[in-house]
Amino acid sequence: MKKLNRGVEITYLGHSTFKIKSPVGKTIVIDPWVQGNPACPENHKKFDKIDIMAITHAHFDHIGDAVALGKEHNPKVVGIYETCVWVNSKGVEGIMPMNKGGTQAVDGIKFAMVHADHSCGIQDDDGKIIYGGEAVGYVIEFENGFRAYHSGDTAVFSDMKLIAEIYKPELVMIPIGDLFTMSPQEASYACRFLNPKYVIPMHYATFPLLTGTPEQLRELTKDMKDMEIIALKPGETLS
Repeated sequence: MKKLNRGVEITYLGHSTFKIKSPVGKTIVIDPWVQGNPACPENHKKFDKIDIMAITHAHFDHIGDAVALGKEHNPKVVGIYETCVWVNSKGVEGIMPMNKGGTQAVDGIKFAMVHADHSCGIQDDDGKIIYGGEAVGYVIEFENGFRAYHSGDTAVFSDMKLIAEIYKPELVMIPIGDLFTMSPQEASYACRFLNPKYVIPMHYATFPLLTGTPEQLRELTKDMKDMEIIALKPGETLS
């Protein structure tokens, strides 16, 4: 277990899925994809509880278990309006839809929905792609004031500077795998725009096509002496 000492436990479940325990014990799952996730360890595919589920966008590798876990644990579901409506249509209660630029408090934890530069089609039961709203990211402010930014799947965009200026996240979770998201090169620019203390790379090594590595990102940001890249292995916890 790696130490951060901010009262927040962040467990990486592989790809872009995280389980986070807040300072007062709330369990948050971001982008719930565990059963079909080849990077997720078997002993992390079940949850004792989920209080809040946050969805960045509706591709299968981000909502693969949203319906099943939503029905099992009855969490509050945070997402863009269209995705929340779709999840609700599948029998999941407790949706808390919002849109970009908005912030809402869920069980004392603030979720600010910010832009992501990506697509967001839902592959429904008949295999057709339906509109799922837009892809987003979240800046999450925990009960003790600690702020973390999960970018979701995204390209680099210059308004990440505004995310840093407005929300000042201390820790960021950003994709580095390339092909469907940023590569380490683009992610290095994102790091400079966001200027965080800590970076957790995500969305890499799940499949052979996702070729970016934390080592490449470290090399491209080695001049940023005040920033630490924390490459969590699936199943590993940062606390």
